[in-house]
Amino acid sequence: MRIDGGRSREDVHFDMLQASAAHSDSTILPLGEFDSWLTDRAQKQPYHVTPIPFAEMVGWHSDPDTGNLVHRTGRFFSVEGLDVQTDREWAGHWRQPIIVQPEVGVVGILMRRIGGVPHLLLQAKIEPGNINGIQLSPTVQATWSNYTGVHGGRDVPYLEHFLGPGRQPAVVDVLQSEQAAWYLHKRNRNMIIEAREPVEARDGFCWLTLGQVRRLLRRDHLINMDARTVLGCVPPPRSPARIEAGGSFLAQLRASMSGQGRSETPTDELLGWLTDIRSRRRLVQRPVPLRAVREYGWQWGANEIAHRDGKYFRVMAVHVEAGDREVRWWDQPLIAPAQPGVVALIVKPINGVLHALVQARLGAGAANVAELAPTVNCQPDNYADAPEAFRPPFLDEVLAADPQRIRYDVVLSEEGGRFYHACNRYVVIEAEPDFADAPGPYHRWLTLHQLSGLLRHYNYLNVELRSVLAGVHTLDDPGEC
Repeated sequence: MRIDGGRSREDVHFDMLQASAAHSDSTILPLGEFDSWLTDRAQKQPYHVTPIPFAEMVGWHSDPDTGNLVHRTGRFFSVEGLDVQTDREWAGHWRQPIIVQPEVGVVGILMRRIGGVPHLLLQAKIEPGNINGIQLSPTVQATWSNYTGVHGGRDVPYLEHFLGPGRQPAVVDVLQSEQAAWYLHKRNRNMIIEAREPVEARDGFCWLTLGQVRRLLRRDHLINMDARTVLGCVPPPRSPARIEAGGSFLAQLRASMSGQGRSETPTDELLGWLTDIRSRRRLVQRPVPLRAVREYGWQWGANEIAHRDGKYFRVMAVHVEAGDREVRWWDQPLIAPAQPGVVALIVKPINGVLHALVQARLGAGAANVAELAPTVNCQPDNYADAPEAFRPPFLDEVLAADPQRIRYDVVLSEEGGRFYHACNRYVVIEAEPDFADAPGPYHRWLTLHQLSGLLRHYNYLNVELRSVLAGVHTLDDPGEC
């Protein structure tokens, strides 16, 4: 659709995002004042999370027939059992607890021009599973049960900009998956909406430029997962970059982002490769009662469901008191990973254009067998006793990477509304010059421009790859935060 000056709405929105990214600071909330603002918000939000026995959860119960953990309304989510069969030669069949949440939530960021500069509206929000309590989240981060008022609490602020009948056309609007290891077929609607009229920031919300947000993405446990998945969908710059053999890392990065040069894996070849994997790899998901996971090493106690080997994760229950949320207190189950994970993207220049090594990764709860994931996407301790042939490819190279070749290295929290102290080390590593060109049957080299194009569609890039791409975008700004 053409608008003023014959330019498409997509071009106008793209220019707004790039203008926002170009402003690494703002007079609205300068980065020099951000820490004080965030500390003040944390002090004004009384917050306590207490682990409790399952039997003490108010509003939740263990179904007498299945053992599933369910809410009295039948809404929100449940914790059930899943039987998974794959074609993997090692540990190819297992059962596990999994979160079942068929509702499509909204994770949306509001954008508006302030003083001629596009700003993004983010919220300082506390989630029960956050390591540090308060983190920056999207303007709206709500499940269907939340925004339809099943909890009986207050309305979700700014929701009318995303779901109201008079909302503006979306800058970004796409369904995206969430963690397939712990969710069954979970999707959220990722959105960026431009507000044409003045919008005031309520208490706990702040206007920041995209450039500011990208600098804050270099800090541990600050930008939450829901904000990162939306930011990962922001298209990279289109400005042409000169391709030179042996050019700087920054030049290679910009060439990759802007679509210059030839990709090692053409997009039509990539889509055929992924379709082939999805059609011939075996992933059979069969819901089973939560009690049935006991047969596969899961032990059920009064306070937790955990694997006998101490691996993977445990299911726990918490009582939450949060004075600045839609409801003042609640109880719920959470999934607590046994250890932090590693999410690594190996990159290298091919013909002067930076390429990223991605994998087609199966997930227990994946909606379509496999999605594109970072080079390495795992909890290393889960593979401590795995035969050498079945360790995740390139994991050892990532763990032994030369610090001089690490371009991005941040520890970031995963979704604190469902996961307790879940985090991953997100790292981008420039490969050694002799790194293998032939990565194997389940990995491919792609440009950043290709990955950005796939983000316009559902079910191509997993949530960890979207998060690490949000981090890659920060590498185009050499400034410090």
